Amino acid sequence: MAEESESKPTSTLESLMEKNSEKIHPRDSSPSSSSDSDSDGEKPASPSSVKAKIYRLLGREKPLHQVLGGGKPADVLLWRNKKISAGVLGAVTAVWVLFELVEYHLLTLVCHILILAISVMFLWSNSRTFIKKTRPYIPEVHFPEEPFLQVASALTMEINYAFSVLHDIASGRDLKKFLLVIAGLWILSIVGSSCNFLTLFYIAFVLLHTVPVIYEKYEDKVDPFAEKAAIELKKQYAVFDAKVLSKIPKIPLKAKKV
Repeated sequence: MAEESESKPTSTLESLMEKNSEKIHPRDSSPSSSSDSDSDGEKPASPSSVKAKIYRLLGREKPLHQVLGGGKPADVLLWRNKKISAGVLGAVTAVWVLFELVEYHLLTLVCHILILAISVMFLWSNSRTFIKKTRPYIPEVHFPEEPFLQVASALTMEINYAFSVLHDIASGRDLKKFLLVIAGLWILSIVGSSCNFLTLFYIAFVLLHTVPVIYEKYEDKVDPFAEKAAIELKKQYAVFDAKVLSKIPKIPLKAKKV
């Protein structure tokens, strides 16, 4: 009898616990509940994540505006503000025409501008007795040091990085980069022999103001063509490597003694 009295409270407690568990976790044999329990609360992958990665020119993953650095320089190169971009391109074109076609020299131009500015200010300052006006305010020109130090630091970092890359290429670690650098320098030497530095700088400036805009406009058409060209170049390089580069004897480097 004592055992039966002890079993009754335990059975009632178990029944109450089962009822509470059914209220909290209802028994549902639907497919969605089974799939959720199998995945341990993880959501199924969206179709966009399964989508294949789209090829972009030069392997970029960011928008073109961010690749160009963002900010005002990228806005000028991508013609976000047409007046500023046209003004910059027009000014550079005027400088190129002045120095290249008219054959005006930089030192002569600077001296003539200074002569004109100083003469106008001098005459305006000493003519107040005739026109009865106050002297013009001539501001003092003072360049801060911080921007020049920042530019010098950035140039130093880029030059050191370029020297480190050239050192790695010259040490014979990467034959592909070596061939690309030699071909690029050879093409640059041919271009430099046909035109001077100012014309080369102007051509590069015009290309920077036209090629990114055209690429951004026709990006969906250029990227597939660039992908096909990259695949074809890899095939040709594989053939060249199998026929020529693999036959070049490699000298083993001796291990350095510590």
